Amino acid sequence: MSSSNNRSSKEEGGSLLRLLEILEGIAQADRPQSATDLNEVLRYPKATIHRLCGVLEREGFLERQLDGKRLVPGPRLATFVQGVLSHERFRIPRHAILKRLSEEIGETCNIALPRGSEMIYFDRVQTHWPLQMQLPVGSEVPLYCTSAGKIYLSSLSKKRRTLVVQRLTLEPHTPQTITDSAVLEQELEIISKQGYSTDKEEFIEGMVCVGVPISDERNRLFATLSFHAPTSRMSLSEATTFVPTLQDAAEQLAQLPALD
Repeated sequence: MSSSNNRSSKEEGGSLLRLLEILEGIAQADRPQSATDLNEVLRYPKATIHRLCGVLEREGFLERQLDGKRLVPGPRLATFVQGVLSHERFRIPRHAILKRLSEEIGETCNIALPRGSEMIYFDRVQTHWPLQMQLPVGSEVPLYCTSAGKIYLSSLSKKRRTLVVQRLTLEPHTPQTITDSAVLEQELEIISKQGYSTDKEEFIEGMVCVGVPISDERNRLFATLSFHAPTSRMSLSEATTFVPTLQDAAEQLAQLPALD
């Protein structure tokens, strides 16, 4: 191979590594990152980091916040991560924990991931009861009226939480849906202190849910664990007695390599 080809291969490899390091920096950060923030850690030439961030943004791996300066993971990166976590080698131990939880509670249990203004069901184990709610893996549900969505919103900083809530369209799904942003923020503050959330027939009439966060070693939420049950089988007060059980399972899930 000629020296020019060798040089070209090294340059391509270097650019690829830099792209991956930018994605890693965005994923590990506690807040949205600007190109300047990234450069404080990565120490790339300023023009290089702006160019590479532009590439990742155009391809959907990153997206800008409304201020136009800071970057967060984009939809393509979220889909990429979901695909990795769905790999069978990672799925088996995760699914085993979810199955034990479902058997102990006796109801359908779910893991969900935040995506934009919704939560997406990433994994689930169905209850054996004939009467059950059909929300298969891949279903997207609102943030503001589900236990999964509310536990995610409650994990945000107060400032970020307010901005997100104000941008949501709080449409009523049932008579119990919270459609007042101030009331929703009050509930989210309570959830952030108590460490679990509930859905009091707010998304689907006749269904109650309880959810807890799955957090990393820095106590950052990256997924949620919840279960739902028809009110004909379980009241909301009965459902909340399983919060410690959910929290134990969430801790087990957080320890799995696939959920690091």
